[in-house]
Amino acid sequence: MHRETIDPWRHDHRFLGSSHDRHERRTWIVVALTAATMVAEIAAGLAFGSMALLADGLHMATHAGALALSGIAYALARRWADSARFSFGTGKFGDLAAWSSALVLLLAALGIAVESTWRLVEPAPIRFDEAIAVAVVGLLVNLASAALLHDGIGDHHHHDHDDDHHHEHETDHARHGRHAHRDHNIAAAYAHVVTDAATSVAAILALLAGRIWNWIWLDAVVGLLAGGLVAAWAASLLRRSGAALLDCVPDPDLAARIRARLEENGDRVADLHLWRLGPGHLALVVSIVSDAPAEPDRYKARLRDLPDLSHVTIEVHPCARRRLAA
Repeated sequence: MHRETIDPWRHDHRFLGSSHDRHERRTWIVVALTAATMVAEIAAGLAFGSMALLADGLHMATHAGALALSGIAYALARRWADSARFSFGTGKFGDLAAWSSALVLLLAALGIAVESTWRLVEPAPIRFDEAIAVAVVGLLVNLASAALLHDGIGDHHHHDHDDDHHHEHETDHARHGRHAHRDHNIAAAYAHVVTDAATSVAAILALLAGRIWNWIWLDAVVGLLAGGLVAAWAASLLRRSGAALLDCVPDPDLAARIRARLEENGDRVADLHLWRLGPGHLALVVSIVSDAPAEPDRYKARLRDLPDLSHVTIEVHPCARRRLAA
């Protein structure tokens, strides 16, 4: 068979998010901002004796590394997007970076909790005015970074469908569609800076209370609370990105709708696999048995209006009616 005969059936495997390049640029800007603030907060925390400020700086240090990992993941996914080495493209580079970032954050949260507990036992003097000034600068940087990354969290494709069956399930699509479109990499970067902002606010409040009422112990308590916040967020990200890496079914409702459409006219689905390839891209492999089998394209046409199905493979097996009934 000549190559020109095969070419019309070929398709690429670039399963990257629709805003991949923009997310990559903004992530690197945030990396630079975060790294500069990290150095300032750690130095100030050590110089002024603030555990809350030091915890915020160390927390930001892990964020700087994790954000850099996000930027590298974007770059590698783009560079190797057309490589035949990756069977289903490079869309999961972001999920891998998000999972790794979350693991690092869990370790950082443990370190913050241990150090804060020690400060409760052995309080240390704090230079409040200087520590508050640096914490405010950190907060402003975090807010600016969050503003840069925020629009990436809501990036979804919007589909206009006229099919009545779609409208019957519009609520399910609205609820579950975000799982297919979620860019875990940009979500991880955004959550990094948001949790940083939250811990910066807590650090400022603790330092103000300590300065006014001499509640030095509150600084360590805030460190513990910050560690707990980071750990909770990291665990959530581990679950979400890990599910994508392990090819868990991203949308059970969509899988049920696919099965229902393919089992029209007496056909039966013998095997169905639905998994995520990247932000806004799902793969589907289905095996159908039928006593009156049609061409695979006929079955694909039944799914044409369903969202996010970027790579669909359907195999059809003839089967006598009496065997189907059995």
